[in-house]
Amino acid sequence: MRGRLAPSPAVISHSQPESDDAAVIAAARQGDGAAFAHLFRRHADAVRTRITRLVGPVAERDDLVQKVFIAFHRALPSYRGDARLSTFLHRIAVNMAYDYLRGRRDRTDGQDLHDAEALAERLSPALEDQVAARTNLARMFALLERLSPKKRIAFILVAVEGCSLAEAAALIGATEDTVKQRVLHARRHLLAHLAPTATRTARPVEGTS
Repeated sequence: MRGRLAPSPAVISHSQPESDDAAVIAAARQGDGAAFAHLFRRHADAVRTRITRLVGPVAERDDLVQKVFIAFHRALPSYRGDARLSTFLHRIAVNMAYDYLRGRRDRTDGQDLHDAEALAERLSPALEDQVAARTNLARMFALLERLSPKKRIAFILVAVEGCSLAEAAALIGATEDTVKQRVLHARRHLLAHLAPTATRTARPVEGTS
């Protein structure tokens, strides 16, 4: 799809090293509020960006970010450093996004193009500058609403953010083959809904009727 969001360094990698996180995490696990606040400041922007990519610029995204860090705080005792802290934290964010999307899907049949345009209006300038046109972004959100939460998340991580299958699998908690299949199914589903639109809007070739 044209006008897709470009991979963001804040989403895929972190400019700040995590080598000193071990000491900060140890302090946070002992109840040091300042240490946890440090972790929040370091990772909050990236988490918010990822949440926005996965669920859209919805009004609840700030609440979701807060819930991610609440869950992160509760999960700190189980963190053993097997994965990078950012991977551990963003895995929580992906799960939170999945729960939100699944709950929203249960509550509604989905949003139409008008709703998607309203979502695009609320995008921050930094994100908006990365798309070819606001209408393309609104259209993308409308199409993403047609996907199941699992396929949507896999597609956004791989096709929109540019994560490798291994990176996406680590965040989702699934095998690489499972992620690949979800992305392929999502792409086919989106193309199937793009095709009728392209046919209706296509202009006749000059010299034909």
